[in-house]
Amino acid sequence: MTGEGHRRDNVAVEQIEVVVAHTERATLRVGEVFLKIDTDPARTDVEVEAMALVPLPTPEILWRRPPVLALAALPGTALGRLGEPSTASPAAWAAAGAAARLLHDAPLPPWPGRGHDELAAQLDGECAWLLRHEVLPTDLVTRNRRLAETALRPWTPAFIHGDFQVDHVFVAADEITGVVDWSEASPGDALYDLATLTLGHREHLADVVAGYGADVDLDLIRAWWSMRSLLGIRWLVQHGFDPHAPGCEVDVLRAQQA
Repeated sequence: MTGEGHRRDNVAVEQIEVVVAHTERATLRVGEVFLKIDTDPARTDVEVEAMALVPLPTPEILWRRPPVLALAALPGTALGRLGEPSTASPAAWAAAGAAARLLHDAPLPPWPGRGHDELAAQLDGECAWLLRHEVLPTDLVTRNRRLAETALRPWTPAFIHGDFQVDHVFVAADEITGVVDWSEASPGDALYDLATLTLGHREHLADVVAGYGADVDLDLIRAWWSMRSLLGIRWLVQHGFDPHAPGCEVDVLRAQQA
């Protein structure tokens, strides 16, 4: 190949953006392409299969060469960020609730999800770690653990995203343009997705429920806020994130005492 031809085959990009990176996974943005690198191919298997099953818009899969999955960028912007006020409209939040309902009404995926016993064991282990390492005050852990345990009641399994965070939901003109990061998708409690979406954004819970269009037990949403926060703090600390940042998991736990 000549030098001129070689230059034509190269596409310049302004920069490579590190979206998230830790010892298990990394996501890079190169122009309009996201490169997801995962040490566990099973998570990528779930993500690819889930995107083929769900009735929601998802990123286009450009190619997969393990451990890398290349996805096209979605139009629009994320609904928000944990720890930051959301600038999205009430209509956009309601649209996210409607998207969750559409997903939860879909046929279940053919792989198992986490059951009550597994979640109870995880909660026990994480609370013990938080207390042993004096990460949080005992009364804060005890209060939130009691709340979290109320979520572990019988539920009818739904197809859940499993990590339905605000920064995984993209919107434009108050409409959902796509949902990303499906590696945690499974059968589970539909209210877990609604709680994950509104974690740290309780002021938008009414908009989400209105869009969801079904009776929702708000006490169980709050229970899942406690559960998700308690289960996540150790992982965040060990992977270089700060759950004590304003508006994040520790603040969520403190707000539960109000």
